[in-house]
This record gives sequence, C-alpha cells and structure tokens, in this order.
Amino acid sequence: MTKLCVDVSDKSLSEIYIVNGLLSKVGELTKTVLKGKKIALISDTNVYPLYGDNIKNQLENEGYKVFTYIFKAGEASKNTSELIKIVEFMAENELTREDGAVALGGGVCGDMVGFAASVFLRGIKFVQIPTSLLAQVDSSVGGKTAVDLPQGKNLCGAFHQPSLVIIDPDVLKTLSPHFFSDGMGEVIKYGCIKSASLFEKLESGDVKDNLTEIITECVSIKRQVVENDEKEHGERALLNFGHTCGHAIEKLWNFETVSHGEAVAIGMVMITRAGENLGITEKGTTDRLIKVLEKNDLKISDTHTDKEIISAMNGDKKRTGTGIKFVMINKIGSSFINPIKYEDINKTFGIE
Repeated sequence: MTKLCVDVSDKSLSEIYIVNGLLSKVGELTKTVLKGKKIALISDTNVYPLYGDNIKNQLENEGYKVFTYIFKAGEASKNTSELIKIVEFMAENELTREDGAVALGGGVCGDMVGFAASVFLRGIKFVQIPTSLLAQVDSSVGGKTAVDLPQGKNLCGAFHQPSLVIIDPDVLKTLSPHFFSDGMGEVIKYGCIKSASLFEKLESGDVKDNLTEIITECVSIKRQVVENDEKEHGERALLNFGHTCGHAIEKLWNFETVSHGEAVAIGMVMITRAGENLGITEKGTTDRLIKVLEKNDLKISDTHTDKEIISAMNGDKKRTGTGIKFVMINKIGSSFINPIKYEDINKTFGIE
C-alpha cells in the first residue's frame, strides 16, 4: 500500500492511501483521523447505490452514528443551494467540531463536502473517498473546495485539507468509459506540465495496464506542488493548465453536456496551439498532445468559436486587474505562468 502525506503550513496533515481493494478498510482508516461519534456520509445518486451501504456499515461497525445525505449526481448540483442543504443537514443532526464528514463520490461530491466541512462550525474534519479517475488523480488531493456560481466555475470556495484520502483503483471498474476518459484529461495534464516520462508512457502504452502506478505518480506530483504552494500564490497555478479555456467552455454549456476533463482537454489544445504560434512552445507539441487526447477518446475542439470561449473567460479566478494568468508549456513536461493583458488575449489566440 502506498502512503503519501500532504503537510502544509498550518500543520494540517492529509494522509493519502492508494492500493487496490482499499475500500474494505474505510472504517478502520477513518477511525484513525475522526475521533468524534457522528459522521455525515455524503454521496450522489450514482455512487451511493454502488458503495454507500458498504461504507455506512463499516463506519457503524467502528462505533460511529452515521447520517446519510444523497444528492442528484452531476455538475449541475454543485451550487450554493445544494451546499446550504448539506450544511443544514449537518446542523440538523447536531454534528460537533469533534465529528466529521465523509465524501463518497467524484469531484463534485468532494468539492461540495469539503466546502461544507470548511464552513460548518467554522471547520470540521472530512475524509475523501474518490470514486472517479478525475477525483483520484486530482480533485481529492490538495484541499481546494468550491461550488459553482452562475458567473463561473468554482468561484465560491475555500482551502480546506481533507484529513484522509482513500484511493482504491478497483472502484474505477464501475466507472463508465466516458468518465474514465474524462479523468484522463487530468492525467495527461500532469504529463504536460511536470513529467515528460509520464506523457511518454501515455503515448506508448495502455493506461489500464499500469493504472495504480499512474494514479500514484499523478498524486505524487500534486502532493509536492501543494506542499510548496498550498494557497496558489505561484507554482500551484501550473495545475490550471488548460483550465482557463476549459472552465469557459463548461460555462458556455451551462456545466452540462461537456464534462470537466473534456473541457480541459480542449483548453490544453487551445493554449498549446497558441504557444506554438507565438514561438514559445516547441513545434510539434500540439500534434503530440492531440494524438494522446484522441487515443483516450477526448475532444480536441468545441463547437463554440474561440472568440466566444475567450469572452466567457471574464469570470475566471485567475484574472488580475490587467489580464489573465495563463499556464503554458515550453515543451512536454515543462510549464510556466504567462500573464497576458486583456487587450492582447485575442491576438494570443490568433483572433484579430
């Protein structure tokens, strides 16, 4: 079993465990970090029928009183109204600061439960049990929590580290092909920004042959970045490669139709092509990226025009007073932050 830890400046420690079959150990692992008597087990309509009763039984066997909240699966549920319902659910069941929450699901579930845990009683502990590839390699680690607003994605949130992350690659066997591909968008991102060797593995092999190893490598990269820059004042922003364009695309589709990983894939192509055209990204990089994305059944373009996508970036979190901080790559495995002034953004993407 692989154990990693994220140790950040306020001394909060996230323990991350990665091993096949780990779902059977949820109860005993949770007992090591949640010392209270009550747990709010929060999941969605897709995941709870698969794993919910198993997890609830394990927690009850460890002596916890478990209260279950299930919301409708999908990004459309990741809003302030659902967040308030979760917080009120915690209050109705009289959770204390010694108690905790468990997020059983994908990125939407983890983001919402983490945010609810950050604001309820000004902060209670929570455990992440990610059940999607995207959540296992990315969103469950690092403490970013949020909900969407009509104006844009993840605009309302907080940094709140999970006490424990339980990653069992076996649960991905129940993931649909679409959402497996969706998660691959984030896996490919890590190769682009930090690991040429990971990218080369994705070019040459079948990810499912080395899935646990690849998940572990992605989590290791993110762990190191988060320890260096928890609150995204510098290096952590590199994890947003493809996300500025991607979030705009999600917004244009009202957070439906195009999933997060698909949108990030398109965003990576857009910004890499722009980098090549500007002469700051190695020639041929876009073609390599496209081949890996297509190999993993990901989209490389959107029906909205580049101009429409750029216009939708006006709600992006990475805006400053003068422009937007875009993440670009010099070449596969090497990335940097490039602040672009508002008046120069159209030109950057080849729009006159």
